[in-house]
Amino acid sequence: MDPANLFSTKWTYYALRAEWFGLMSASIAVFAINVPHHHIDWVAFVLLFAYPDTLGYLPGAIAYRRSKDKRVSLWYARTYNVMHSGLTAAAVGGIYVAFHGPNWALMAIPIHLFGDRSVFGNVMKMLHVRFEPHEPHPVYARVKDELYRPWWEFEGETEPVTNGRPAKASETVAAR
Repeated sequence: MDPANLFSTKWTYYALRAEWFGLMSASIAVFAINVPHHHIDWVAFVLLFAYPDTLGYLPGAIAYRRSKDKRVSLWYARTYNVMHSGLTAAAVGGIYVAFHGPNWALMAIPIHLFGDRSVFGNVMKMLHVRFEPHEPHPVYARVKDELYRPWWEFEGETEPVTNGRPAKASETVAAR
């Protein structure tokens, strides 16, 4: 994924998950090494661990499960993204430190975020994909196999652009 190609292939996604798994493991190790030597505010740990899902995931998950057609407001995905953002995590951590001082309970935040990304594979939610997708978006499903072809095989096959958006897939690309 880069600024010109805003997607991941299966293998780049697995590589990112492996990296996040390493960061989660390191966070757990740092926490576990320090637990015996320091007072841990376990109530704060649980609250800091739970806030992203309590505020960001559960409302959307409940609305999604209650919806007959599985369509929910885009605000649920936006709220999920804000609550699972590193910037929000830093702000929550900063507010916690301002009121309670530094504490090892703060390690709950990176453990949660890296765990979501590595163990469950959840990153930011796309606004126009189901809140809980069980199959790929139809457009991604059509092109995912094409992403494994090297770029040079596509030279001369550029899609026409209309009003700043790609036109419908050409017969040649769709036929493969």
